[in-house]
Amino acid sequence: MTTRLTALVALLLTLSSSLLAETTLIHAGTLLAVPGEAPVSEHTVVVRDGTVAEVVAGYADAVAYDADTVIDLKDAFVMPGLMDMHVHLQGELGPGNDRDALRMSDELMAMRSLHYAMKTLKAGFTTVRDVGSDPQPMYAMRDAINMGWVDGPRIIAAGGVGITGGHSDVSGIKPELMKLKTAATVCDGPYDCRRATRHAIKYGADLIKITSTGGVLTDRATGTGQQMETDELREVVLAAERMGRKVASHAHAEAGIIAALEAGVHSIEHGSYTGPEAIKLFKKTGAYLVPTLLAGATVADMAENAEFMTEAIKAKAIRVGNDMSGNFAKAYKAGVKIAYGTDSGVSRHGTNAEEAVLMHKAGMPVMDILVSATVNAADLIDMTDTLGTLEAGKHADIIALPASPLDDVTVLRTVSFVMRGGKVFKQ
Repeated sequence: MTTRLTALVALLLTLSSSLLAETTLIHAGTLLAVPGEAPVSEHTVVVRDGTVAEVVAGYADAVAYDADTVIDLKDAFVMPGLMDMHVHLQGELGPGNDRDALRMSDELMAMRSLHYAMKTLKAGFTTVRDVGSDPQPMYAMRDAINMGWVDGPRIIAAGGVGITGGHSDVSGIKPELMKLKTAATVCDGPYDCRRATRHAIKYGADLIKITSTGGVLTDRATGTGQQMETDELREVVLAAERMGRKVASHAHAEAGIIAALEAGVHSIEHGSYTGPEAIKLFKKTGAYLVPTLLAGATVADMAENAEFMTEAIKAKAIRVGNDMSGNFAKAYKAGVKIAYGTDSGVSRHGTNAEEAVLMHKAGMPVMDILVSATVNAADLIDMTDTLGTLEAGKHADIIALPASPLDDVTVLRTVSFVMRGGKVFKQ
């Protein structure tokens, strides 16, 4: 009797759950459900309670599925939401940066971050990896989006660890302010960097971002060569892995790329001077290259045409910005795994699709670019079970374009429909 009663209760709960579940049918004229495979025509994506319930051939009948909503995308190209693995949602590079740092409150900066996040989402990027922001406001925005309190893309948020005077340390302001603004995760020596890594994770980091080399936008004439020592890099990776976190390394010069890969990082950001030895290590370790060609093009253009950069920054911007594309092309052709990333925040938020145009100009086929922004990105953030393709059980992160990007990559600039987690943000 008890067994029958339990079964009846379970059945009633299942039935009531399905009755309460909101069902949406998306009629897709062309559907790229799994990037890397051929698109199909005239299919329906069934979305139930924020996830993909099934994908069926033909335009499914609303009555048969007891659908609450039918979205007509019969004239569109439908695919999984794009993902950007390198953004900085809290700002944009420009002449007002110093002013904003002094006059803008942390609270107002957080509100501006939401504005940038929504621009990114409406551009079709439903998941991003923020790899360099003031951590607590970024973690708060991440969590608020996850809880449905505010709208925005899904955020994977990094905690930064860097050495004194390195790229991730504060620069370009007077000493009194440098002392005030120096983060608790700036470190020196392997054991101090171990501490800094644990500190970042303790306070909410989804992953660790390090800077194995100097950077273009550091306002010091310290170059873009290796800066973190091998023992520091290894301790960061070990401490992060012990606590279930991956490590991404900003790296320009090949020596710094090699050192980071030998230490076991999971991705190289920028990889501007990736050469033959680094390529061998990429393929041996399986690490991803996140190319950020858009950042290189942006800073090179600003160095030539804007007046707000210092001479130290200008020199690095012109050199690195003009060298990135050719080295990326060599890495791709050699078989290095690529995950899409723009460094938006250096470039303007919402223009994330420009990276795809630059990747294509460098010789990468459009389908491989789409894989880098979906399947590969999901793999990098360990979310292949829920993201990257439109298959049953995965998040209903879906975008639509007015034509096929496989015919013209610039179509990615004109996303006409955006759904994240079953909720429509652009139509």
